[in-house]
Amino acid sequence: MKISKFLSLSFFITGFCLLYVYQQTEIFRLAYIGQNKQAFFSELLDKNNILRYNIKKNTSLTYIGSKFSGTGDYEIPNNFYLVKVAPPKKNTVFAVASRSGQTMLSRIFAIKRQAEAKTINP
Repeated sequence: MKISKFLSLSFFITGFCLLYVYQQTEIFRLAYIGQNKQAFFSELLDKNNILRYNIKKNTSLTYIGSKFSGTGDYEIPNNFYLVKVAPPKKNTVFAVASRSGQTMLSRIFAIKRQAEAKTINP
């Protein structure tokens, strides 16, 4: 084998190896940058949640009422929910109640009557 052929082959293999190592280091560098950005965005999201909680807390009727009245005897519940109660349909068997306050289905299966409400969250 001639020396010029050997040198050109060794330069080609060395160049290829250097490019491969450079590619691998770039992959790790970009992954590190991406990981730092992800941590930064996660921290911003946590701060956003904390600020939203503080705004909700400071604009609540309980907080405003305590600042407005200045006394400790005024109290409003912390949670407020809008509840929509639909009137029962007159043609259904389940809505027809007897004098004792039980429906026909509850008398058959001996289920106690209970009220249920669904909340409407804006």
